[in-house]
Amino acid sequence: MSFQEFCLLLVSVLTSAMGQLFLKMGATKLGKVDGSNAVSHILNIILTPELILGLSCYGLGAIAYILLLTRVNLSVAGPSASIIYVFSVLIGYFVFKETIPIHRAFGLGFIICGVILVVWKAS
Repeated sequence: MSFQEFCLLLVSVLTSAMGQLFLKMGATKLGKVDGSNAVSHILNIILTPELILGLSCYGLGAIAYILLLTRVNLSVAGPSASIIYVFSVLIGYFVFKETIPIHRAFGLGFIICGVILVVWKAS
């Protein structure tokens, strides 16, 4: 993977991770959904700035990913994009004060090792 391809991957992953951050912030603002408030929650999605920002970040991430796919095999880009899971857990830990149990930490380590193996000498 070239430096430009790596940058596209990083932009895609980071903007998607920011999308998750803003979607979580917006979802927290909305509160829990149940049968009695589902319609109002769906309507409030378009009125919640964090949700609009989160969806916009996802859109930018998708554009960067599409550009990456014009340059890299799907068998490299797809698994490499899974690094977003690592960022999601870190955002949960640092922003939302979620815990990272040991089994989750090992899982993240396996993801990182897997991505390294997939991109290693990928052409």
